[in-house]
Amino acid sequence: MNKRAGSMKVIYAEFHSPKFKTRRLGPEMNQTGVILINGRQEKLAFGTSAYVTQDNVLMSTLSVREAVYYSAHLQLPDTMLASEKRAHAERVIREMGLSDTMDTRIGGRITKGISGGQRKRMSICIEMLTRPRLLFLDEPTSGLDSAASYHVMSHITRVAAREGMTVIAAVHQPSGDVFDLFHGLLLLAYGRMVFFGTVSNATEFFTQSGFPCPHLRNPSDHFLRTINKDFDEGTMESSKANRKTAAEATNILTNAYHSSTYSEKTANEIGGTPFRRKEQASFLTKLLVLTRRSFLNMHRDIGYYWMRLGIYLGIGICLGTIFYQVGYSYSSIQSRCEVIMYTTALVTFMAIGGFPSFVEDIKLFRRERLSGHYGVMEFVISNTLSATPYLAVIAVIPGAMMYYLTGLTRGAEHFAYFVATLCMCTLLVESMMMIIAVIVPDFLMGIIIGAGIQGMMMLNGGFFRLPNELPKPVWKYPCYYISFHKYAVQGFYKNEFIGLSFPSDQLIEANATISGLQVLKERLQVEMGYSKWVNLAILFGMMVTYRMIFFVIVKIAEELRLKLRGIRFRRLK
Repeated sequence: MNKRAGSMKVIYAEFHSPKFKTRRLGPEMNQTGVILINGRQEKLAFGTSAYVTQDNVLMSTLSVREAVYYSAHLQLPDTMLASEKRAHAERVIREMGLSDTMDTRIGGRITKGISGGQRKRMSICIEMLTRPRLLFLDEPTSGLDSAASYHVMSHITRVAAREGMTVIAAVHQPSGDVFDLFHGLLLLAYGRMVFFGTVSNATEFFTQSGFPCPHLRNPSDHFLRTINKDFDEGTMESSKANRKTAAEATNILTNAYHSSTYSEKTANEIGGTPFRRKEQASFLTKLLVLTRRSFLNMHRDIGYYWMRLGIYLGIGICLGTIFYQVGYSYSSIQSRCEVIMYTTALVTFMAIGGFPSFVEDIKLFRRERLSGHYGVMEFVISNTLSATPYLAVIAVIPGAMMYYLTGLTRGAEHFAYFVATLCMCTLLVESMMMIIAVIVPDFLMGIIIGAGIQGMMMLNGGFFRLPNELPKPVWKYPCYYISFHKYAVQGFYKNEFIGLSFPSDQLIEANATISGLQVLKERLQVEMGYSKWVNLAILFGMMVTYRMIFFVIVKIAEELRLKLRGIRFRRLK
């Protein structure tokens, strides 16, 4: 690649070029080769290059100002003061013509926000904060009309010229006005370089090679029509016999270019200074910024936790009124067990309601991770820290309502254990759903899989079927012991029944009672070799394990995505 500061280059490719074949080729394709910039092998380190994807993946709950501020704190080094970062962020926002929308929410699937063109400029704005030497734009005008496309590209052209940046854009069917903004053109056809040089020389080259551009036709349309092989068969049937096919035209143009003065001139221009990696924020700074941003997003996104809180309150009222003051009769034993099981099952099961928000978080992480803004560790830790307060709220408030309405065992210790276990269960289930979001980033499929896994765990929790009655192969070993419902329910049982006594159902001895320990050992088959706090510790350990699995899977998934989307570059005949 030949890089000239302040220039705009366009990659103009027909559909069979490598850029598009990567999307259609299978996972057996591998990525090989080296990156050459100005004739030297270079590593595209942080701050030297930036990549703006075709999809505008942004945090919908933030305003334009907030999104750029947070991104500036993630990317810019700690040597810059916070006030300097804010000033720089506002300057970049103004450069991209977003001053009027600074305090407007980006918007998403629920709320309306900025327009498509503004979202595109927003994505570019975030990647331009570090002033990269190279800026790659993947179809920056897709989904925009001609006026919006020109508006976006003209803003980028002015900034690139002022800051000495080289912009490389992959564009399809640009308008004449947009096409005139570019200084260089790279024309690809089926993996072969047809032309690389200035835009003005491209028209001249096509004319010299026997493919002149008709009068009043957009040159970019003419270039693509000449080399597009998709309609060769239909063209041959409906055109004159002496008309060349796109395949023949591509061969002629490719051979003509490599033996032309244009190719020589391009080779002679190779040269320049090597790239240097720029400084970025420290691990702690990134962690704090991500935690604040995630906390704010969870607060504003009604579907993340607030809707779940409303549902939990409704469930708490239903359970509390149906099992109102169960008392201490013999029948209350069964009622207490049912309250505990329903609470554990319903509160944890409803965690699947936040799955769409989890998927959006994963999408944003992948986009920012691709640009080198932060790593997997910062994402996992910040997500845990920001989610914990909300999970505590949706566990404590409905839990307290249901606990005292049903008349479960009184006492501060008993209540504290109850809400602590509920909170741990919600954290654990959320960790499991985050793992599913990485593996299956589809709303419907993820919810179905999450519901299925939780349903199987509930069946093995020791309530619907007592532990000794479970079939030993598979269902007891290992399913019973890896189900978190087992440890949650047995911990609740110990918390509830130890210290209580109930009248016996035997009529022979009128004053006979049944102790809570007897209920636990004989009726519920609870493992009494350890205390309820051990059950809570096991749940905590499982939560940590799930988060570690989440970390590992995210790591592996990112590496696999790079391999599966790679392509073996080769010259196609």
